[in-house]
Amino acid sequence: MEFTSKLLEKAVDEVSLLPGIGRRTALRLVLHLLRQPASQTGRLTDALLALRGQIRHCRECHNISDADLCEICGSPKRDRATVCVVEDIRDVMAIESTGHYRGLYHVLGGKISPMEGVGPHDLTIGTLVEKVRSGSVREIIFALSATMEGDTTNFYIYKQLQGVPLTLSTIARGIPVGDELEYADEVTLGRSILQRIPFEGSFKPLGG
Repeated sequence: MEFTSKLLEKAVDEVSLLPGIGRRTALRLVLHLLRQPASQTGRLTDALLALRGQIRHCRECHNISDADLCEICGSPKRDRATVCVVEDIRDVMAIESTGHYRGLYHVLGGKISPMEGVGPHDLTIGTLVEKVRSGSVREIIFALSATMEGDTTNFYIYKQLQGVPLTLSTIARGIPVGDELEYADEVTLGRSILQRIPFEGSFKPLGG
C-alpha cells in the first residue's frame, strides 16, 4: 500500500495496531476522521488522553474505574457477601447487562496460561484470597470462560480457598465450552448466573 503522505501513513500504522483492525480498515477509519470537523477529532483525542491519564482500578475489585472505589463496590444496594470472579471488565459489563446479579465482582486481569507466560502471580488471585479469608464473603461464583485456561484458573483458586467455610459455585454450562463470556447472549448468561451449580465436581481437571 503506497501512501502520498507520511502523516497519513503514520496514522494508519498506529490505528492498524488495534485488535482486529487491518491496514485497509485503518486507512478507511483515518480517512473518515479527516473528513470530520476538527472539533470531533479533537474530542476523540481528548477522550483517549483522559482515558490513559486518569483511569484507575478499583481498590476492592480491580475493575476499571474513575475513582479509587468503583460504583459497584461503592453501592449500598449490592450483596457484599457474594463475589463473582471474572477475567476482565468486558465480563463485568456482560453480566451487569443481564440484570440478574446483585453481588460484587473480582477482576483477575486474565487467566492462567503457561503457553502465554501468565502465571497465578500475574493475576489478582492473592487479593481475592485475602478478601475471602477476611470472613466477609459467603459465596464465590466462578464466571470465567469455559476454556482450558478458565478451568485451570478456577481450579487453582479453588485449591487456594480449601478449608475456608464458604460456598464455591460456577455458572451453569449453558455457555458453550470454548466460548468467551463476553460473546454470550444476555438471556443465556443471565440464566447461567441464576442456575449456578456447586463448583466441586463441576469438572474434572486435567490429570485429576
